[in-house]
Amino acid sequence: MPAAPLLTKSEHLPVRQWSRLLTLLRAWAGWIVAGAAVTIAAVYLGTPYVLGPVIATEQVKRQDIIQTVVASGQVQTPFRIVVAAQVTGTVADVPVAEGQAVKAGALLVSLDDREAREAVRLAEGVADQSRARLKQLSRVTAQTASENKKQAEAALRNAQAAYDRAIKLQRQGFATGATLDDARKSLDVAQSQVHAADLQMTTALPGGMDYVMAETQLAQAEASLHSAETKLSYYQLRAPRDGTLISRNVERGNIVQPGANLMVLAPAGETQIVVQIDEVNLGLLQLGQKVTVSADAYPKQLFEARLSYINPSIDPQRGSVEVKLTAPNPPDYLRQDMTVSVEIEVAHRAQAIVVDAGSVHELSGAKPWVMVVEAGRARRRSITVGTIGDAAVEVLAGLEPGDAVVRGQAAGLADGQRVRTGSNG
Repeated sequence: MPAAPLLTKSEHLPVRQWSRLLTLLRAWAGWIVAGAAVTIAAVYLGTPYVLGPVIATEQVKRQDIIQTVVASGQVQTPFRIVVAAQVTGTVADVPVAEGQAVKAGALLVSLDDREAREAVRLAEGVADQSRARLKQLSRVTAQTASENKKQAEAALRNAQAAYDRAIKLQRQGFATGATLDDARKSLDVAQSQVHAADLQMTTALPGGMDYVMAETQLAQAEASLHSAETKLSYYQLRAPRDGTLISRNVERGNIVQPGANLMVLAPAGETQIVVQIDEVNLGLLQLGQKVTVSADAYPKQLFEARLSYINPSIDPQRGSVEVKLTAPNPPDYLRQDMTVSVEIEVAHRAQAIVVDAGSVHELSGAKPWVMVVEAGRARRRSITVGTIGDAAVEVLAGLEPGDAVVRGQAAGLADGQRVRTGSNG
């Protein structure tokens, strides 16, 4: 059977009608595409208004929470000793170096002491003379005076006997008045000699005038000697106690003046850390609180300390309060004036109801609040906060474990707005 012939456009439709049909088909296709796009956009954009936006939430739970105060400070001893000269002199030797540990009594600085030694020798000579004088009085002068007194007393007895005989002879008519006068004079002289010998012995014995004067001179000489020896010791500067030299400002040949700072000694013993804490945290601090410390030079090596001192005054310039920490077992690498970072544990709550700190609105204000999800809607809820940790906040009232809290600040989310939950924490 022969095939049917193909029809041409000219055989079925006029060319003009065919062109109109193609134009109409193109218009219908554009409207169909536009309608589909509108429908898709309406579904995509309208869903949040109907079902609400997708938000992330976290579940309220119980966990331990620690609140800390973080600051930086410096390592210091409770006090420091400034080594200074008490006399003017030339430095003869400095046998120690900065950073060296020394024992009590160790020589730190030696000054030229030749003049001081000569003064000591001179004072020793004067003291020796005074001791010899006192010894002479007690051993020689006193004994001589005693012998002289004995001789004077014997002469007095003879003179008294001669005088008595002269009186007797005169009464018998055998002696003249001149003989009696001579006997009287001899008696008076003998009495004077006894008195003089008695005075000499009295002054030479302990308690006597000469003895007291000799004792006074010896005391003065010994005081001068002690003063000279003390001044001589000023030329040898020694460590008053065990410690570490953290500063040295003197070299051999320097001429030093009294009071000049030559060295600084950090005594061995208790190690303290001095920290400046912002005064807003003052109410959180208590003596005995546990502190974790790390030196900036060794950030991974932690050691413990305790809060041992809180300054009763506030620094008005910096708005801070000075606190001191005691480290009972400081590490070997710790050095004076080393900068450290401290974390003071000011509160610790076990199994507290907590929420992420970033989800709490107006946390530092008087009325903090969060957004929770209830039955598919966002609800604003006021809370009472307790301990504030680094990343979490203790909730004392307003939330219970299991509540879904909107993460973050949820900008633009209104109270009562319908929402859909995404990933939960």
